[in-house]
Amino acid sequence: MPRKKPFSVKQKKKQLQDKRERKRGLQDGLRSSSNSRSGSRERREEQTDTSDGESVTHHIRRLNQQPSQGLGPRGYDPNRYRLHFERDSREEVERRKRAAREQVLQPVSTEMLELDIREVYQPGSVLDFPRRPPWSYEMSKEQLMSQEERSFQEYLGKIHGAYTSEKLSYFEHNLETWRQLWRVLEMSDIVLLITDIRHPVVNFPPALYEYVTGELGLALVLVLNKVDLAPPALVVAWKHYFHQHYPQLHIVLFTSFPRDSRTPQEPGGVLKKNRRRGRGWTQALGPEQLLRACEAITAGKVDLSSWREKIARDMAGASWGNGSGEEEEEEDGPVVLVEQQTDSAMEPTGPSRERYKDGVVTIGCVGFPNVGKSSLINGLVGRKVVSVSRTPGHTRYFQTYFLTPSVKLCDCPGLIFPSLLPRQLQVLAGIYPISQIQEPYTAVGYLASRIPVQALLHLRHPEAEDPSAEHPWCAWDICEAWAEKRGYKTAKAARNDVYRAANSLLRLAVDGRLSLCFHPPGYSEQRGESPVFSAVPADRYLGDSCGDD
Repeated sequence: MPRKKPFSVKQKKKQLQDKRERKRGLQDGLRSSSNSRSGSRERREEQTDTSDGESVTHHIRRLNQQPSQGLGPRGYDPNRYRLHFERDSREEVERRKRAAREQVLQPVSTEMLELDIREVYQPGSVLDFPRRPPWSYEMSKEQLMSQEERSFQEYLGKIHGAYTSEKLSYFEHNLETWRQLWRVLEMSDIVLLITDIRHPVVNFPPALYEYVTGELGLALVLVLNKVDLAPPALVVAWKHYFHQHYPQLHIVLFTSFPRDSRTPQEPGGVLKKNRRRGRGWTQALGPEQLLRACEAITAGKVDLSSWREKIARDMAGASWGNGSGEEEEEEDGPVVLVEQQTDSAMEPTGPSRERYKDGVVTIGCVGFPNVGKSSLINGLVGRKVVSVSRTPGHTRYFQTYFLTPSVKLCDCPGLIFPSLLPRQLQVLAGIYPISQIQEPYTAVGYLASRIPVQALLHLRHPEAEDPSAEHPWCAWDICEAWAEKRGYKTAKAARNDVYRAANSLLRLAVDGRLSLCFHPPGYSEQRGESPVFSAVPADRYLGDSCGDD
């Protein structure tokens, strides 16, 4: 028997890696990017697959990889609607890391917190969203999808040809997700555009407003969500701003977690979760306003009395609670019919021009990730029917829910429209999955230059021997100080885990416990404020001062 050839550990490791790659290639041809180890292989790819297998010239990073053992029931692929963003180059990531270590943070004035929608989206430019190309019933499904793919590639080419990667924000490169938006808009009689009150301009693409109100001729309701996270004066200012610039909008204020006026506000309660998830959905603030807006739009063509009766029942049930907002979930509540829409969204059915078919009004809920679309639906229903998560891309395909026999809600996956926003602001807005950020330190610096993070968290400079002495801070210093305070250590060397600390700070900002609120243009001048830090609002919105439409 011949002697075995020596086989090193390094060769064995390479053999196992090749075996795993062959298995992944047989499944879906995609390489895993769910963590830093498997993602390192994906970063070496020079091409990317689109939804139909073609390649584009721009490098795409695919996020939220789901484990898959082949196609699921009825041919469903769990990774079909995963987020597709343009990948940052290795040189750009390293440059930002050096800047986080070297650049001293300077506080910005309140004028720098004002966002003008014309600077963000530049209406009339190529910063549009892809439209469904014309089609006919004579076309086969393959011809239709091929035509849509070509049109989508032309759309991407125009944007990347007009702007460099440094200027462009992250935006969705997955055609399959845009197809979900097309189907929702075709099904809807009324479109709800949900935005986050802390930065509504970020979540309001003017191109969608022009398309819905112009070409489709539908009513658009702007929902300013999470109003419990902003001061009342700022809520009123943003409402006035949108009324002034977009007169066809119907504006509704909403929150699924209204703040209890009997609960004292603690200035140092940054680490406490004030917004409870999964309980108290019947106490949502805003369903009454939304009902009035829908009644004005339908003008008596749909009987919405059942919706009004449901709101009255929910309010009566909430008043019988224990007042702590921790009542148990209603297991025996009214049945809500849920319809999952997967491949049917891509069938060439065409937009239905018959409004309020069979006496049912279909309300489509669209918006960016993490603006609270699923929480809004739970708040309208009065109990949890949609799973919620702060991870962008959690809703993977649209679903329909019958709120009442005459009201149908349609939940669309979150979509990121192209803009000129800083990518650090997009991270703080919850648009990019925090757990998969390659370089989170500059986003922490962006946050710390606009709110006093060091003072709010009582951080001590890592190089300070005297706590009372003043020291210049950089983004890396803040992450290291937070890691020291929380005890975040690396596994092997027991050093301060600054990466974990940076992710923790960004999650505090996304959750609203470190509240960064942006202002409409001219807000500081009208209020006569001096350029100081915008701290966490001490007076949260309680639902009484600006609840009228």
